[in-house]
Amino acid sequence: MRIAMIGQKGVPATYGGIEKHVEEIARRLVARGHEVTVFCRLYYTPAGARYHGVRLLRRPSIHTKHLDTVSHVAWSTLEAMVRRFDIVHYHALGPSLFAAVPRFTGARTVVSVHGLDWQREKWGRVASWVLRRCEGPAARFPNRTIVVSKTLRDYFRDHHHRTPAFIPNGTNLPSPRPARRILQLGLTPGKYVLFVGRLVPEKGVHFLCEAFSQIDTDLKLALVGGLSFSKDYVQQLRAYESDRIRLLDYVFGESLEELWSNAYLVVQPSTMEGLSIALLEALSYGRCVLLSDIPENVEVAEDCAVTFRSRDVGDLREKLEMLLQRPELVREFEGKARGHIREHYSWEKVAENTETVYREVLEGR
Repeated sequence: MRIAMIGQKGVPATYGGIEKHVEEIARRLVARGHEVTVFCRLYYTPAGARYHGVRLLRRPSIHTKHLDTVSHVAWSTLEAMVRRFDIVHYHALGPSLFAAVPRFTGARTVVSVHGLDWQREKWGRVASWVLRRCEGPAARFPNRTIVVSKTLRDYFRDHHHRTPAFIPNGTNLPSPRPARRILQLGLTPGKYVLFVGRLVPEKGVHFLCEAFSQIDTDLKLALVGGLSFSKDYVQQLRAYESDRIRLLDYVFGESLEELWSNAYLVVQPSTMEGLSIALLEALSYGRCVLLSDIPENVEVAEDCAVTFRSRDVGDLREKLEMLLQRPELVREFEGKARGHIREHYSWEKVAENTETVYREVLEGR
């Protein structure tokens, strides 16, 4: 099959859950004998980048908060129609507006919904209204819709009377890395609490900062991530910055692997998710995770993590203090994490199930 991926910023992934998702399934589809093209934004994917046999097409966008995605997806859709792909796969709600267009040239289209983007707090009232109106196109414009969580599947069935395919995100089972590079960041193995993700309001990092600042501990809080059209929010977080609370910007590669491997505890305080790849990665490294009790998080972790009431700083502080004072409980949850990931979340399975959806739509099912 000749497959195009549209909607992501690009690959190789340096940040972003959708980008990581596309990166992982694209190279596995190539390994299965398919020709995969990923449309990438100029500012994200460097010139000359290559990725495991995946064809990368760097194309322009109007790099502003409201026009970046729509301008890039529009360009990519027109080009995809000219190039005559068998499958055009759109990622996220906004890009789904274009999912009907390639069908006029005979292509089949698929949309993956990674979350209800209109709930993200970075969007104003008008942008949120527009994104919410994209739910209908995501359900009806493509030949098939995929969602990454059972919660999203139930949502689309209840609100749009469509039952999309459920294919969760995946992760790998990495080998833990000894601490070397992170020592230069002023972090000591087992002596820091870790958050990894985009620094945007719906990740709930401000709740974490407020709760941690109220705790008497010699551990540090390391916040790893960068802004996504969210400068005002990052400035809000910088008010908490101190020797104990560190904003580390984006960290990649071996340094990020060291951060995962050596954290005492990982916190996932998000107020909305699709299916968090950061949560999967934390569990894959065998970390104890403290996470907000939104359905998408609980669905992934089941009984392998500790939960707190979402948006409740007091409850978050109490659970943090409990885990800091009870290392034996932290070890207990660490012992469950990797086995849970091995059993339920695999990128190989994600690629296999995505390929099955492609074959079904090509066969008219």
